[in-house]
Amino acid sequence: VLRSLGIPTRVITNFNSAHDRNINLSIDKYIDISGKTLHLTEDSVWNFHVWNESWFIRRDLGSFYDGWQVLDATPQEKSKGIYQCGPASTRAIKEGDVNLDYDSSFVFAAVNADYVTWLHYSKKRKERIYSDTKKIGKFISTKAVGTNCRVDVTANYKYPEVKEISFKISYAQYKNSLMDDRKILVTAV
Repeated sequence: VLRSLGIPTRVITNFNSAHDRNINLSIDKYIDISGKTLHLTEDSVWNFHVWNESWFIRRDLGSFYDGWQVLDATPQEKSKGIYQCGPASTRAIKEGDVNLDYDSSFVFAAVNADYVTWLHYSKKRKERIYSDTKKIGKFISTKAVGTNCRVDVTANYKYPEVKEISFKISYAQYKNSLMDDRKILVTAV
């Protein structure tokens, strides 16, 4: 419909798409002390989710947010009392401006939520035991114009994840470092 009105529009696919029901910007998984999953949240991760983007000028939000806007024709949650999603600025999503109207926090979570595992002891006590900041929002894609090729638009939604740097040391270096720690401990006593 938007294309027929002359508004540039494209389909977007987000792989490992978060569905953050409580809008806390994380997907929470709870387990008990034996490792059994507890169903204490309605958060989920979908293999993929599809929405549309359309190109708008945003006089209501300011020119900083002009450009591609997320519109979801299949919203799963109510927004301001009705089933709707968007138009959420992709610029706002990338910058983490989650307090703007038009569901920017929901879309931010869909592409950039942390996947957090909690050890649940009781209603009042839980412990965060694992957090994956890279699981959500993979290969955000659209179709190239005039071909069937995939165009990766992930950079429109989020900054690159920080890469972990691994340090390799020999066993001898590790053993010597333990000895140094021991010397410090003995000296301190």
